[in-house]
Amino acid sequence: MSLFDLIKEDFSVPYKRDPALRNKMEVIFNYPGVWAVVWYRIAHYFYKKNFKRVGRFLSAIGNMTCHVDIHPSATIGRRLFIDHGHGVVVGETAEIEDDVTIYQGVTLGGVELVKGKRHPTVKSNAVIGAGAKILGNITVGRNAKIGANSVVIKDVPDDTTAVGVPARNITKGAIKSPLSHNKLPDIDKELFRYLVKRIAILEEAIISGDTNIIEKDKELEDIYQAFINSMEK
Repeated sequence: MSLFDLIKEDFSVPYKRDPALRNKMEVIFNYPGVWAVVWYRIAHYFYKKNFKRVGRFLSAIGNMTCHVDIHPSATIGRRLFIDHGHGVVVGETAEIEDDVTIYQGVTLGGVELVKGKRHPTVKSNAVIGAGAKILGNITVGRNAKIGANSVVIKDVPDDTTAVGVPARNITKGAIKSPLSHNKLPDIDKELFRYLVKRIAILEEAIISGDTNIIEKDKELEDIYQAFINSMEK
């Protein structure tokens, strides 16, 4: 596709991804994430033509006007949607495939000072929640979901939800809708629930002298093991 066709397509994305959009004027005045992608497209064009200073200058303008920092050397596919936009950072060697959704405050950052591939690769249809940090030369798989404020430092497989600090991969109950952030699993809550139940069983056994503690404890252990099996190690 030509640069013009890519930019035209970028402006059409909010109509499919944001139910709050009402008219074309809102896209122009209320979607800094869209403008950030447009500035990136132009800066990237010049950067790849070896006009690197021009590319960096245009990137700086996009950063100042949209509060989104995308390095012009980054590789971004079609129909990227940056919702709200403010605070998003995309590093020099980051790669983003088609139809990815990124919310405000997301960082695709590096963890090394050496040159070469040091930023994440985000595969098609992935959704990255607000404030998430994806760090290092890792891969976020196709259709993956990253929970808000998660810190991802390991690969996330396809069709997987990752949550937490550091993020853990959940293979059970992956979220289908990109907007269903309220349905992300709470790993810490589940673990605390397990511990509270285990303590309650032990207290009851001590007080009452219940001899069925082994049977009850085994049932609780089965619940715990099923939960552990739902997570990638």
